[in-house]
Amino acid sequence: MTPTEETAEPTIRQRKINQAPDETCKQHNGGVSDHINDLIGWKTHMEIKQADLLEQMNSHMRILLDKAVTLGADSYPKEDKTVTSDIQKRPHEAVTERKKIFLHRASLLDDLMEVEHLRTIYHMFVAVLCVFVTSKVAVDTIEQGRIVLDIDLLLYTFGQFGTVIWSWICMFLYTLLVPYKMLSFWGSLYPKSRHKLLLSGCVGLFLLVGHTCVLGVFPIYVVNHYRLPPASSFIVLLEHVRFIMKSYSFLRETAPIVLHGDSKEKKVQIPAHSHYLYFLFCPTMVYRDSYPRTPYIRWKFVAKNFAQFLGCIVFLNFIWVTLCIPVFQNMSQQPFSTKTLVLSIFHATLPGTFVLLISFYAFLHCWMNAFAEMLRFADRMFYKDWWNSTSFSNYYRTWNIIIHDWLVYYIYQDVLWLFKKRFRAGVMLGIFLLSAIVHEYALTMALGFFYPVMFCLFAFFGVILNFMINDKRTNPMWNVMVWAFLFIGQGIQLCLYCQEWYARIHCPLTEKTFWGLITPRSWSCRS
Repeated sequence: MTPTEETAEPTIRQRKINQAPDETCKQHNGGVSDHINDLIGWKTHMEIKQADLLEQMNSHMRILLDKAVTLGADSYPKEDKTVTSDIQKRPHEAVTERKKIFLHRASLLDDLMEVEHLRTIYHMFVAVLCVFVTSKVAVDTIEQGRIVLDIDLLLYTFGQFGTVIWSWICMFLYTLLVPYKMLSFWGSLYPKSRHKLLLSGCVGLFLLVGHTCVLGVFPIYVVNHYRLPPASSFIVLLEHVRFIMKSYSFLRETAPIVLHGDSKEKKVQIPAHSHYLYFLFCPTMVYRDSYPRTPYIRWKFVAKNFAQFLGCIVFLNFIWVTLCIPVFQNMSQQPFSTKTLVLSIFHATLPGTFVLLISFYAFLHCWMNAFAEMLRFADRMFYKDWWNSTSFSNYYRTWNIIIHDWLVYYIYQDVLWLFKKRFRAGVMLGIFLLSAIVHEYALTMALGFFYPVMFCLFAFFGVILNFMINDKRTNPMWNVMVWAFLFIGQGIQLCLYCQEWYARIHCPLTEKTFWGLITPRSWSCRS
């Protein structure tokens, strides 16, 4: 406010002071007692003080807001307009355009659960689980006169758990010790070495061979040799992929410290081993020496999330037992027809959607929040509001923030930097292809057969929908389209994978050949 405006427009305090004598005169003219006058004067005095307090608070709030905006703007790395070919003049932070910023924030669903109307959706899913359990108990009581705990599917899918544990320990110990020790060895010799390129090549080759053997061949051998069931296989396979991504992130973030260290010091400050150990367990794929931390652990919150996770596993078991197995178990024994296939796909849409939503809530919300709370990890943004997406590009960005961050900061931005910010569409297509290959690899190894349904939906239809239904689509109708395609895609995957699973049981191969192993058995099995 300018000085002229201050003169032209009196402040609240001045208006109150000017009004106070007028009101007092009116009261005296009316013959009001002195006691009433004192009360009115006291009231006027309090109103003036209140006005002063409000003005001071507004002034302080404006100052704090300006500071917050300034700090927020300064916290983002500024784009370097100068391009130089001398890598020694470029700080290692400028290799990528932007870096992950960790903040103290809760998961979106935890915030939404504070709203009673939205909490009702959660209650609806709990009610559906209660109906499943009640119907199961009622049917068992009527038909068999006793309650039958149908947990055979759970016991089978999570079988040989001892093998899973010892194989996980082997991968964990390698990931914990070898990358860190090799980084320390490289960092101690690199500043004073005369053959820096040769030394770096030998260290990189050793890590490549070690990762290939321990984090590549070893988990595949365990899954195939011990014939682990699907859930146990998924645990081993997903953990070995997680360890690869974690170790790469650690090396990617710390290697520039060695490369751009001061050669005069003859020693590079490597992050503490405890920081790396914490990173291997915290729910993020982007390494930092420190993260925002919560002041204490809410053990009730941890127990609640683990209980919800187990409840989701039981829920998925009921869905498979009641809605999937009875439908697809004998489907391969019936004559094939397009009508039967289409009807089975749409029949699988409802259970497929349940599997999608419950798996998301169990893993990305309950499991991640439980570990984040135990580790006092404050940034709980493991996902965004993907359910509001009006484009598939936004859906892919917000469904799984943990994996998305790793792909963006270590694949997309680094490859763009290598190509000098050219071929953005090609790099994006390469990331889609990489993600589709990893998803299909996990499914193929866990299920024990090659049927690239996931790969085709992800690498072909996913890419097409990503460019067709993009961020320019903002009409709510497009959100309906996104959900419709998600429903159909889940139905296709559930239907085709279940058909292939039972076809390989009913029609086993008499002679194992390459084409027999990769050709879907459900196309020809009619036992």
